[in-house]
Formats: sequence, C-alpha cells, structure tokens
Amino acid sequence: MSSNTPQATPGDESTLNPLQRRVWFLSGLGVLLDGFDLFIIGVALPLITVQFALGDFDKGLVGAAAVLGAVVGAAVMGRLADHFGRRLLFVADLLLFVIFAVLSAFAWDLWSLLAFRFLLGFAVGADYPIASSYLAEFMPSSVRGRWMVGAFSFQAIGILLGASLGVLILLSGADQDLAWRLMLGAGALPALVIVFLRRSIPESPEWEHAKKAQKKHPGIRALFAPGLRRRTILAVVPWFLMDIMLYGVGIFTPTVLAMISIGGDGTVIGKDIAVTAGTAALDIFLVIGFVIAIVLVERVGRMSLQIVGFVGATVGLLLLATGSLGAQSDPVILIGFAVFNLMVNTGPNSTTFLVAAEVFPTELRATGAGLAASAAKLGAVVGIISLPLMLGSIGLAATMYIIAGVSALGMIVTSVFRFETAGRELREVNTMPYPLPAPTGANDDR
Repeated sequence: MSSNTPQATPGDESTLNPLQRRVWFLSGLGVLLDGFDLFIIGVALPLITVQFALGDFDKGLVGAAAVLGAVVGAAVMGRLADHFGRRLLFVADLLLFVIFAVLSAFAWDLWSLLAFRFLLGFAVGADYPIASSYLAEFMPSSVRGRWMVGAFSFQAIGILLGASLGVLILLSGADQDLAWRLMLGAGALPALVIVFLRRSIPESPEWEHAKKAQKKHPGIRALFAPGLRRRTILAVVPWFLMDIMLYGVGIFTPTVLAMISIGGDGTVIGKDIAVTAGTAALDIFLVIGFVIAIVLVERVGRMSLQIVGFVGATVGLLLLATGSLGAQSDPVILIGFAVFNLMVNTGPNSTTFLVAAEVFPTELRATGAGLAASAAKLGAVVGIISLPLMLGSIGLAATMYIIAGVSALGMIVTSVFRFETAGRELREVNTMPYPLPAPTGANDDR
C-alpha cells in the first residue's frame, strides 16, 4: 500500500484528513467537467444546426452522441475499475476527455462530430463509476453522503459555467463557426490540469483490502442474484428515469425558451444569446437544489430526499405543461422550470449518484455503479432524442405531461425498493441482508 494511503479504514474517521479532501476535490472537478461538456452542447447546438443544416433527428443525434458514449464508458470502465483498481482509470478517463474535446472542436462534418462526441462521452461516462466508487471508499460513514453530494454538486457548477461561457463566446463577436468550436473545445485545458493533479493520488484502501480478501472476482451476474437484485433495481431504475427527464429537459431548455417570448433581436446569434442567458438564470436553481441536498442528505436519509425530489420535479413539469396551454403564461413556464431544476437536484440527481456507490459490495461497487450510470445515460439518450421529436409532433404541453409521468414513476420505484444506507460503514452494508434494519441513531424512514 502506498505510504500516502490512510492506515485507518476511512469510515473510522469522523473528519476528513488532507488526502480525503484532495480526493474529494479532484473527484468534484471531474464531475464539473462532465456537467460542463454534456450541457455545453445545448448552447452550441443552434449554431451547429446552421453550420451543418441539421434536421430534427440530426439535432437529437448531436445532442445524444456524448451521452450514448457515456452509456458504454460507464459500463466498460466501471467493470475494469473493479479488476484493476480505481486510481489508474481515474487518471486515464480524463486524458481521453482532453483528446476528444480537442478533436470535437475540429470536426469537419456531422459524422466526424458524432464520432468525436461519442468518444468524449465514453470518457465522461467512465468518470461516474470510477469517481463515485473511489470517493465513497475514502469518505467517513457519518458524512459520506454530504461530501459525495457535495462533489456531485460540481455538476451544477459545470452546467452554469457552460451556459455562462456560451454567452461570453457569443458576445465576443466570434462568427458562428468559430463560436461553437470554442465551446466544444473549452473543457480540454482544465481537464489536462486535473489529469496532472490526479496522477499522484494513491489507490483506494478499501479496494486493496477487497482484492486481497477475494479468491475469485464475482461476475456481473452477481448483481442480479437474490441477495443483490433489489439493490440493483434501486440503483438502476430511478437513475434511468431521472436522466430521461433531466437531460431531455436540461439540454433542450434553450429550445423550449425559444418557443416562448424569449427571442432576442431576431438573428441566430441574438436569439441564442437571449435563450442561453435565460437558461443560465434558471440553472442557478440547480445549484440551490444541490445546497439543500448537502444539508439534508444525512438528516433525512437518501430515500426520503429522493422521493420528495421526484414529487417536486413532477410538480415543476406539470406547471410547464399547464403553463404552455394558456395565453400570457410565460411566467408559469419559467416557474415550472425553476421548480423542476430545484427539486430534481434536491432529490434524485443527488441521491441516485450516491446510492449507486453505496449499496454494492466493494468487489462489485464500480461494476454496479457503472451499470447504474450506464442505464442512466441510456435514459438520457432516450430523453435527448425523443424530446425534440415530441415537441415537433405533439407540442410542449403533451411532452411535459409525459415526462411528468416518468418522474412520478421514479417516485414509485424508489418507494417500493427503498434501502437506506445513511450512517452505515460500507463494510457493514456489504454484509447486510436486504432490507437493512435501522442503524442505531440513524434515520431510516421506511
């Protein structure tokens, strides 16, 4: 074991040591890049549409390419992280990010753009199970949820930075072709810095312990054995449903705002500036939602927060749908967006990332988290491709009603398969039956 690795089990500590804080910060920076890059495409897409004369289906493909790559990256690299350890892949995935962000900026047609965005998404998807498993195994059990949600909250900062940078680039006077290329390549430089910083961190002590203890590495089928099946459903299905609505609504927020009165000066650049500025303002509620989740996740538990978040997101989507049916209802639509952004991050967007890293045993943690993240990104692909098609065929109101139903289903699945891990050591969770009994002093609101 590296001399820099903590000698005590991370869960035995009540406060974070410098190494744990460093692991937390570097994990959060990776999530920030994920949020920035997966959502910057929403700002760049109107310009790319003009550049390559895209139709509705083509726009869906461009929006979904990186997320589709994340489906593969999360599943493949999560499995490899259980075999070869967290540290090596924790560095390698962001090196891939740098390479394909640069190549995306130099795409010469639709197909080259799709290929480079897919490969960039592979790296983005890989970071979900690797970073979450690595981070969970370093955090003290009493504050693990708070710090992990705090790291994942960097996603909202990345989204906000993406929207803000998009506005700055559009205001800079760059022409349409240069503007979208700057947006897609902008993440490469900070990613290169993070690669340099990540290279000196040690391997996870929990993974090293499990590697020494196991005689044979369990296969992915073990996730569906009776002892783990319900945990797998809880980790996979709500995250899949959540990403349908999060990515469908999130990436196409500028498109929806363009359908109402936010329209700029009538030019392509002017309209993009107006709707991007509106998106950036609404994205502030994503940040507020993460702050609420950080405060409450250890107090009320993962499951209560996830259920309430799904309910609140459903309400926001119903406001969006109802507001689009009436005249002079733009304020209702904007309130709907604000409620949705606030509640989705207060609940499921925070807790699904956390739960997927907690409920599986160490030897299958990255594999299980990778399967959950892969399913989630598959849900994102569904949302990204289907939303513009639905908007064009059945309109805004019907589309939002359908997505509200998806959110309500997430609440139901969480309620049925709820499994509270707040306050428990990871090694304790590894060996406990399902459902878990309530731990002493912890809130289990089943």
